[in-house]
Parts: sequence; C-alpha cells; structure tokens
Amino acid sequence: MAKVTVRYWAAAKAAAGVAEEAHEADTLAEALDAVRGRHSGELERVLLRCSFLVDGDPVGKRAHETVRLADGGTVEVLPPFAGG
Repeated sequence: MAKVTVRYWAAAKAAAGVAEEAHEADTLAEALDAVRGRHSGELERVLLRCSFLVDGDPVGKRAHETVRLADGGTVEVLPPFAGG
C-alpha cells in the first residue's frame, strides 16, 4: 500500500481537527474510507462537498476507485470556498 499524506483545508481542517495526517491506501477511495474511519461526524458531511487534488492534479469527476495513489503522494481535501 502507498503511504500518502492527506491535507485538509478550511472546513475540512476544522472538522478533522488536524491540518494533515498519514494514511496507507492504493486509491483515493481507500484513502477516503480510512479518513472516514478515523473521523466520523462532521468530516463525513464535509467530504460530500469537497473536491480533491492528488499530487497537484484535480480529480474532477473521475471515480475515486480509479484514482491511483503513489507512495509518498499527497491528497488535498478542498471544501467549497466562498468569494472570488
């Protein structure tokens, strides 16, 4: 399994209670399952509205099961931002 850093921004950071943490996962879906397992409640609701970057690349509408993670990679969890 790949060891990745999950970074939380804005409302996701507040809901997780941390700015970042390590997880082991081979796909984005597995990483998000691990995040949900560690943080229940508000973060689960926030994740429904988030977009994601994997190593700087937007995931967009791709199925999370198809997004492979590289060892040492980074997943950015980005809630909707207000403003322009």
